[in-house]
Amino acid sequence: MTRKQQTIKEEFSLSGVGVHTGCQVHLTCQPAGENEGINFIRIDLPNKPVIKANLSNVCIDSKITRCTSLRSGDAIVHTVEHIMSVLCGLGIDNLNILLDAEEVPVLDGSGIDFFKAFQNVGIIEQNVEFQFYKIMEPIGVEHNGCAIYVFPSDQLKVSYSLDYKHPFLGSQFFNSIVDETVYEKEIVSCRTFCLEEEADELRKHGLGKGANYKNTLVVGEKGVKENQVRFPDEFARHKVLDLIGDLYLLGMPIRGHIFATKSGHDLNRRLLKKIYQQKKKYDKREERSNYDFNGKEMDIQGIMKVLPHRYPFLLVDRVIEIEKGKKAIGIKNVTMNDDFFRGHFPTRPVMPGVLMVEAMAQTAGVIILTNEKHRGKVSFFMAVNNVKFRKVVSPGDQLIMEVEIVKDKSRVSQAKAKAKVGQDVVAEADMTFSFTDASYLD
Repeated sequence: MTRKQQTIKEEFSLSGVGVHTGCQVHLTCQPAGENEGINFIRIDLPNKPVIKANLSNVCIDSKITRCTSLRSGDAIVHTVEHIMSVLCGLGIDNLNILLDAEEVPVLDGSGIDFFKAFQNVGIIEQNVEFQFYKIMEPIGVEHNGCAIYVFPSDQLKVSYSLDYKHPFLGSQFFNSIVDETVYEKEIVSCRTFCLEEEADELRKHGLGKGANYKNTLVVGEKGVKENQVRFPDEFARHKVLDLIGDLYLLGMPIRGHIFATKSGHDLNRRLLKKIYQQKKKYDKREERSNYDFNGKEMDIQGIMKVLPHRYPFLLVDRVIEIEKGKKAIGIKNVTMNDDFFRGHFPTRPVMPGVLMVEAMAQTAGVIILTNEKHRGKVSFFMAVNNVKFRKVVSPGDQLIMEVEIVKDKSRVSQAKAKAKVGQDVVAEADMTFSFTDASYLD
């Protein structure tokens, strides 16, 4: 299912306490423009620094470890996971979040108050298609007996297993496709929790200053202290809420089936990094395969999107005529700056014949890869035959490569090529190429 990017219709404000720092904080959410993403803005600091909600700004504060924090320069904001989770659950892509303190308010310990506030002001579509990342191959992280794995899927699904050696908590398992309806009914109202002995330890270290029995489920041996659970497995569900919020720091929602066992913020961050690395790899592949070949020429920037070669071994400066998948004319301006002249007859520079063949081969590669059936591939030399070198090429010459594809199959292509200086043929060859997936370059 596709949709447009979304933001809120109008601003709203909420106030509360930071669960870890105990700070009183006033938070205002404002609409943001297309492609602006989620931004936290510390209006209490000089110049009102903006902290973008993305992986590069995720930080680990040694003093406050039981939450997800973001930092840009000296500006920091703690406990972003609940509001980020709600934004993901509602499909809000662009938003400015103004705070006058360093921590997002905990409210009731879940995301339900944020959720209701966003629904009350309304959500509007914008004019740009929203983006998501579909997991392309399995990814996993493990640490100290905890693990998260994510597998390709056309939708978001979470299978979460919680296992505490505790008489009340014990083992819990939550398993569901997560869409907006499931998120609203099954996840968003589930609250943060800690064991009673953990709460005492946190207070000794000056943490949990804003926690109380209303905004945190404090679990004793016989049950929750001075509160009641909303679901028998609320603890596992809250871990899912956190996980969704942490992964939304990719900058877009993901599609994949997540299997998690006893994971928390640290492991979520590790998985997020791996997802980001995979996305970068596939974005490069997509860029290579989506280049627009409809023009009649290709400049050096276009050539570099098609061929993997780079200086000093990129030997085609421009393709001045191209018939997609069939033939082309490439140009190589031979200058004294070409690196090979330093060692190849340096007293009277001569372009090596093998590099003339390579220049013709690179021109052939451009033609071959304009054929849609070879998108996302790279080509390799298999054979070269009938090679003839007829004249010397020197600095100041312009090498013109005329190449025609004579056979083009899914696995093998053949080309006839000649290189000219002016009207004179200086080299010619018959070449054969094979293909492999462009992921070979990653």
